[in-house]
Amino acid sequence: MKKRDVAEQMFSDILDAIHEKQDDLEKAIADYTSSVPAKPTMDIMETDEDIVVKTDLPGAKKEDIKIDITEDSLEITANFEEEEEDFNFIKRERRCGEVKRAVILPTKIIMEKASAKFIDGVLTVTLPKLEKNESFEIKVD
Repeated sequence: MKKRDVAEQMFSDILDAIHEKQDDLEKAIADYTSSVPAKPTMDIMETDEDIVVKTDLPGAKKEDIKIDITEDSLEITANFEEEEEDFNFIKRERRCGEVKRAVILPTKIIMEKASAKFIDGVLTVTLPKLEKNESFEIKVD
């Protein structure tokens, strides 16, 4: 066997070992992260009157969403149903179980006037501000 053929075979063996370990690492990470509640993606926006929070919850059902608020915080929890156990998953990336996200709001809100809508997998929570941002111009003399 030529030196080049030996080197190519050794390089091929190394790559095979790396790919095998990479698959093991991906499986270990997937097993670990599947037990940690996911954090859904969220946008927090502000108008003069409201704080508006949009959270992606694709596949969730309205009745499986829980929203807890205080005058300066918001927590959203959603539960996703398990897939049927008759499947042998080759790759599993979609979450099931519970997802949770809590945030501190940039200003205090009026809890009694808060509202929420769930349309096409997007939860929109509107939180009226306790103090509205008002501004006025001062003339310089």
